[in-house]
Amino acid sequence: MPAIKYKVKLTDSQRSELRQVARRGKSSARKVKRALVLLRADDGLADHEVASGLLISTSTVGRVRTRFVKEGLESALNERARPGQKRKLVGEQEAHLVAIACSDAPKGRTHWTLQLLADKVVEMEFAESISLETVRQILKKRTQAVEEKAVVHP
Repeated sequence: MPAIKYKVKLTDSQRSELRQVARRGKSSARKVKRALVLLRADDGLADHEVASGLLISTSTVGRVRTRFVKEGLESALNERARPGQKRKLVGEQEAHLVAIACSDAPKGRTHWTLQLLADKVVEMEFAESISLETVRQILKKRTQAVEEKAVVHP
Protein backbone atom coordinates (compact mmCIF):
# COMPACT_ATOMS: atom_id res chain seq x y z
CA MET A 1 0.00 0.00 0.00
CA PRO A 2 1.52 3.38 -1.02
CA ALA A 3 2.18 6.04 1.59
CA ILE A 4 -0.34 8.87 1.83
CA LYS A 5 1.12 11.85 -0.01
CA TYR A 6 -1.16 14.54 1.46
CA LYS A 7 -1.76 14.01 5.18
CA VAL A 8 -4.72 15.78 6.72
CA LYS A 9 -4.00 17.31 10.12
CA LEU A 10 -6.97 19.19 11.53
CA THR A 11 -6.89 21.68 14.37
CA ASP A 12 -9.51 21.39 17.12
CA SER A 13 -11.44 24.35 15.68
CA GLN A 14 -11.38 22.85 12.17
CA ARG A 15 -12.55 19.48 13.50
CA SER A 16 -15.38 21.22 15.38
CA GLU A 17 -16.40 23.18 12.27
CA LEU A 18 -16.41 20.03 10.13
CA ARG A 19 -18.54 18.16 12.66
CA GLN A 20 -21.05 21.01 12.62
CA VAL A 21 -21.17 20.95 8.80
CA ALA A 22 -21.75 17.19 8.87
CA ARG A 23 -24.45 17.34 11.57
CA ARG A 24 -26.30 20.56 10.89
CA GLY A 25 -28.01 19.41 7.69
CA LYS A 26 -28.07 22.87 6.11
CA SER A 27 -25.14 22.28 3.78
CA SER A 28 -25.17 20.62 0.39
CA ALA A 29 -24.63 16.87 0.25
CA ARG A 30 -21.29 17.40 -1.48
CA LYS A 31 -20.08 19.71 1.27
CA VAL A 32 -21.15 17.24 3.94
CA LYS A 33 -19.29 14.42 2.13
CA ARG A 34 -16.16 16.55 1.90
CA ALA A 35 -16.37 17.32 5.62
CA LEU A 36 -16.70 13.62 6.40
CA VAL A 37 -13.74 12.84 4.11
CA LEU A 38 -11.56 15.30 6.01
CA LEU A 39 -12.67 14.01 9.39
CA ARG A 40 -11.95 10.40 8.46
CA ALA A 41 -8.68 11.29 6.75
CA ASP A 42 -7.63 13.07 9.95
CA ASP A 43 -8.31 9.82 11.82
CA GLY A 44 -5.57 8.25 9.70
CA LEU A 45 -7.73 6.18 7.34
CA ALA A 46 -6.40 5.42 3.88
CA ASP A 47 -8.19 6.77 0.80
CA HIS A 48 -9.78 3.44 -0.09
CA GLU A 49 -11.12 3.04 3.48
CA VAL A 50 -12.62 6.53 3.49
CA ALA A 51 -14.06 6.02 0.02
CA SER A 52 -15.70 2.69 0.78
CA GLY A 53 -17.16 4.03 4.03
CA LEU A 54 -18.72 7.05 2.32
CA LEU A 55 -19.60 5.32 -0.97
CA ILE A 56 -17.47 7.66 -3.08
CA SER A 57 -14.44 7.14 -5.30
CA THR A 58 -10.89 7.11 -4.05
CA SER A 59 -10.02 9.87 -6.52
CA THR A 60 -12.60 12.12 -4.84
CA VAL A 61 -10.98 11.46 -1.47
CA GLY A 62 -7.58 12.25 -2.98
CA ARG A 63 -8.81 15.51 -4.49
CA VAL A 64 -10.32 16.65 -1.18
CA ARG A 65 -7.11 15.79 0.68
CA THR A 66 -4.97 17.61 -1.88
CA ARG A 67 -7.13 20.73 -1.85
CA PHE A 68 -7.10 20.81 1.94
CA VAL A 69 -3.32 20.54 2.20
CA LYS A 70 -2.55 22.92 -0.68
CA GLU A 71 -5.37 25.47 -0.39
CA GLY A 72 -6.94 25.18 3.05
CA LEU A 73 -10.23 24.18 4.62
CA GLU A 74 -12.56 26.56 2.76
CA SER A 75 -11.26 25.47 -0.62
CA ALA A 76 -11.55 21.78 0.29
CA LEU A 77 -15.16 22.16 1.46
CA ASN A 78 -16.65 24.48 -1.13
CA GLU A 79 -17.33 24.12 -4.84
CA ARG A 80 -15.21 25.97 -7.33
CA ALA A 81 -16.92 28.32 -9.76
CA ARG A 82 -18.05 26.73 -12.99
CA PRO A 83 -17.89 29.47 -15.57
CA GLY A 84 -19.87 27.84 -18.35
CA GLN A 85 -20.20 29.16 -21.85
CA LYS A 86 -20.47 32.87 -22.68
CA ARG A 87 -24.01 34.05 -23.45
CA LYS A 88 -24.86 34.22 -27.15
CA LEU A 89 -27.23 37.20 -26.83
CA VAL A 90 -27.39 39.88 -24.17
CA GLY A 91 -29.78 42.64 -23.10
CA GLU A 92 -30.92 44.58 -26.16
CA GLN A 93 -30.29 41.64 -28.48
CA GLU A 94 -32.59 39.42 -26.41
CA ALA A 95 -35.22 42.17 -26.31
CA HIS A 96 -34.94 42.54 -30.09
CA LEU A 97 -35.42 38.78 -30.54
CA VAL A 98 -38.57 38.89 -28.41
CA ALA A 99 -39.87 41.89 -30.37
CA ILE A 100 -39.33 40.00 -33.64
CA ALA A 101 -41.11 36.94 -32.23
CA CYS A 102 -44.08 39.16 -31.29
CA SER A 103 -44.23 40.83 -34.70
CA ASP A 104 -46.05 39.60 -37.78
CA ALA A 105 -44.68 36.41 -39.27
CA PRO A 106 -42.61 36.58 -42.46
CA LYS A 107 -44.36 36.52 -45.81
CA GLY A 108 -45.82 33.14 -46.61
CA ARG A 109 -45.79 32.01 -42.94
CA THR A 110 -48.52 32.00 -40.32
CA HIS A 111 -46.14 32.29 -37.35
CA TRP A 112 -42.48 32.51 -36.36
CA THR A 113 -40.71 29.20 -35.78
CA LEU A 114 -37.61 28.75 -33.66
CA GLN A 115 -35.65 28.05 -36.83
CA LEU A 116 -36.85 31.26 -38.48
CA LEU A 117 -35.96 33.24 -35.36
CA ALA A 118 -32.51 31.63 -35.14
CA ASP A 119 -31.90 32.43 -38.81
CA LYS A 120 -33.00 36.04 -38.21
CA VAL A 121 -30.52 36.38 -35.29
CA VAL A 122 -27.70 35.23 -37.58
CA GLU A 123 -28.92 37.45 -40.43
CA MET A 124 -28.90 40.48 -38.11
CA GLU A 125 -25.36 39.51 -37.05
CA PHE A 126 -26.21 39.23 -33.34
CA ALA A 127 -24.32 35.91 -33.35
CA GLU A 128 -22.44 33.75 -35.83
CA SER A 129 -24.70 30.85 -34.93
CA ILE A 130 -27.37 30.12 -32.36
CA SER A 131 -29.17 26.92 -31.45
CA LEU A 132 -32.92 26.53 -31.47
CA GLU A 133 -32.72 25.63 -27.78
CA THR A 134 -31.03 28.93 -26.94
CA VAL A 135 -33.74 30.84 -28.80
CA ARG A 136 -36.41 28.83 -26.97
CA GLN A 137 -34.84 29.51 -23.57
CA ILE A 138 -34.57 33.25 -24.23
CA LEU A 139 -38.20 33.45 -25.28
CA LYS A 140 -39.31 31.38 -22.30
CA LYS A 141 -37.30 33.50 -19.85
CA ARG A 142 -38.63 36.77 -21.26
CA THR A 143 -42.21 35.49 -21.38
CA GLN A 144 -42.04 34.44 -17.73
CA ALA A 145 -40.65 37.84 -16.76
CA VAL A 146 -43.53 39.61 -18.53
CA GLU A 147 -46.09 37.30 -16.91
CA GLU A 148 -44.63 37.88 -13.44
CA LYS A 149 -44.85 41.66 -13.89
CA ALA A 150 -48.45 41.35 -15.07
CA VAL A 151 -49.59 39.53 -11.92
CA VAL A 152 -51.32 41.98 -9.60
CA HIS A 153 -51.13 41.18 -5.91
CA PRO A 154 -54.06 42.33 -3.75
